[in-house]
Amino acid sequence: MSLSDPIADMLTRIRNAARIGKSEVHVKASKICAGIASVLEKEGYIKSFDRIEDGKQGILRVFLKYGSDGRSAITTLTRVSRPGRRTYFGVDRLPIVMGGLGIAIVSTSNGVLSDRSCREANVGGEVVCTVS
Repeated sequence: MSLSDPIADMLTRIRNAARIGKSEVHVKASKICAGIASVLEKEGYIKSFDRIEDGKQGILRVFLKYGSDGRSAITTLTRVSRPGRRTYFGVDRLPIVMGGLGIAIVSTSNGVLSDRSCREANVGGEVVCTVS
């Protein structure tokens, strides 16, 4: 079975796993999915992730993060740019998620970055999703 939108599949798997309290989730590996997982790890929304080789394209194993009260670090995970409607922003128009408490994940010419990193590097790009 081929996926028409692997990013949406990844975000949905993470969102569903966080809602039911799973400790880890498996996602089909790709460069963009690994970049998104890297940003989520750097910003503190997941514990870590690693790649499992399966002889095909590979699998990303994402370890979710929870607080001491059992609440997930990820409360909302929303896809912004879709295959049918790509959404690009310059560095001056990047969205500020929840007044700066959340992040926007942006695919740029420098790789996949958070909105904060984009502002520091002065680059814009395709806003993939928002996380809070």
